[in-house]
Amino acid sequence: MTAKDKIGELLAIANIRLNGPDPWDLQVHDDRFYRRAMGSGSIGLGESYMDGWWDVEQLDEFFYRIHRADLARQVRTLEMLWLSFRSSLFNLQSKSEARQVARQHYDIGNDLYRVMLDRHMQYTCAYWKDAASLDEAQENKLHLICRKLKLTPGMRVLELGGGFCGLARFVAREYGCEVVTYNISKEQVDFGRQFCADLPVRIEEKDYREAIKEPGQFDRVVAVGLCEHIGYRNYRSFLELAREKLKDAGLFLLHTIGGNRTRTMTDPWIDKYIFPNGMLPSITHLGRALEDVFVMEDWHNFGPDYVKTLQAWWRNFETHYCTLDKQRYDQRFFRMWKLYLMMSIGGFRARRMQLWQIVMSKGDIPGYEPVR
Repeated sequence: MTAKDKIGELLAIANIRLNGPDPWDLQVHDDRFYRRAMGSGSIGLGESYMDGWWDVEQLDEFFYRIHRADLARQVRTLEMLWLSFRSSLFNLQSKSEARQVARQHYDIGNDLYRVMLDRHMQYTCAYWKDAASLDEAQENKLHLICRKLKLTPGMRVLELGGGFCGLARFVAREYGCEVVTYNISKEQVDFGRQFCADLPVRIEEKDYREAIKEPGQFDRVVAVGLCEHIGYRNYRSFLELAREKLKDAGLFLLHTIGGNRTRTMTDPWIDKYIFPNGMLPSITHLGRALEDVFVMEDWHNFGPDYVKTLQAWWRNFETHYCTLDKQRYDQRFFRMWKLYLMMSIGGFRARRMQLWQIVMSKGDIPGYEPVR
């Protein structure tokens, strides 16, 4: 059987045809695609798309169908075996390895993120309940976090993995709290220090693990969009750190993408081009790490909201791409970024990925009323 026949057979499982008439069918422009995709799996598929060897009119629907059919389990490549081997032997999210994702993804340019994100610069899932725009949905998310943490003026909040400091700014401005935030992305830290000027926000360009050296404890601890970079070997020590820095009767909120299946690695193309050394936690991973560290007070899943969030990011990126420097963000980058966003939309629409907000305590509060 030729590589073309094999790919056609695999795609047929997902009701996708090679050069077919439907908008989710794969249109091949270069016959070298078949061998490249068959030999290198997701890396071959992704790189050949970046090189313009194939297209799909509705790329998000293409990936939705691939996820629903679970085609990734049908293909095992050397790249997947190598990733699995590395993750079983090494701590890929150690302090020395952690900065790679900052350099490769978060530091690529604040100009890109400014045109793609909302006014609060939130690069995590929005909360679309009663919202009509990305700005409204992201502000909803920020209020949701603050309400779940039951913030009151004067509280001290420790944020682990601060992004562009939109949450820190919101907590300080809207809820009257003092915030200390840790982040290893130089570009995000530089942006955040301007974004939070004249507010009681201190931004440390340091790994989250260094927060253990912070004097004293905090009324609240929060981590939004960090857990996807922590790694299964480090979940326990991460939660122990959060507990150590949390005052008695305090609350810790964890906001993270989660996977349905327990894994120790990510997709090889995502690992190479988007989030090196990333991996999604599972319920099993987090449940085991939580034992005897925290009491889980509330576990909220609003994963479907990520579809609308990613769609809004794509519209913003596509609309404003013409304003970006084409030497830095060339056509290959455009196709890579589109593939990343469309692949993600497909995964969330297929319910293969979730978005969890988990509220935890030390078990020393009388009870917790969930907020939605």
